[in-house]
Amino acid sequence: MLLMQKLVLVASTGATAVLYLLLALSVFSVGVVLERWLYFRRRKFDLATASDAVAKKLRAHDLKGAQKELGASRAVEAEVIADALTYYEDGPDSLQELVQKGIRQRRKTFESGLLFLGTLGSNSPFVGLFGTVLGVVAAFKELGSASAAMAASGGGMGNVMSGIAEALIATAVGILVAIPAVIAYNLFQKKCNDIEENTAAMANQVLAVMKSKSMNKAAAKSNSKPLSSMDDVEESDDRSRRPEANS
Repeated sequence: MLLMQKLVLVASTGATAVLYLLLALSVFSVGVVLERWLYFRRRKFDLATASDAVAKKLRAHDLKGAQKELGASRAVEAEVIADALTYYEDGPDSLQELVQKGIRQRRKTFESGLLFLGTLGSNSPFVGLFGTVLGVVAAFKELGSASAAMAASGGGMGNVMSGIAEALIATAVGILVAIPAVIAYNLFQKKCNDIEENTAAMANQVLAVMKSKSMNKAAAKSNSKPLSSMDDVEESDDRSRRPEANS
């Protein structure tokens, strides 16, 4: 019984504390959203332009030029491909492994803050509901402590209704905090997915250039081999004819 009395006493101030908590979380959420917005804005990436420029440099055997082209951009995709190009001469497999490693290494950076936004968006309505429950408990406590005369005249019931109305504000604030957090989480998650897809697409462009070069080299070698073999055939024919001339 003593424990229940203490819990009811805590409930009388709990709704207000929950409201302050939700307001603090909303301010922090706005800060995270602004920081992520600036981060992605400063790292915009034009996949078509960048991939065409890099492919043109690589076809011209200008590896340093391709790295310089990527180094001028602050985008995550450009950083990953630029680092992978240091292993350009080691073949497609090495470059592909470096691209995957670069994405994993930078994932914590471009996904920073998303865990907080997702957690806030999914749980702040429950925090608001918790504040509402505490407020309702406090309202009924007030009704129980009202005198019999005030309860009979309806004054006590009016205090209960006003207390419940104030308690419901906590649920409304919780929902109000959750909606922007969920929207921001979905938008920034889409940005993170775009970074991975753009990096994979640009890596495929570089790998295509590398494979085309290796195929051209193989074709050049195969074209040179029949010529040498024909020379050998002509020489063997000449040698086979010389004994007949001597006879």
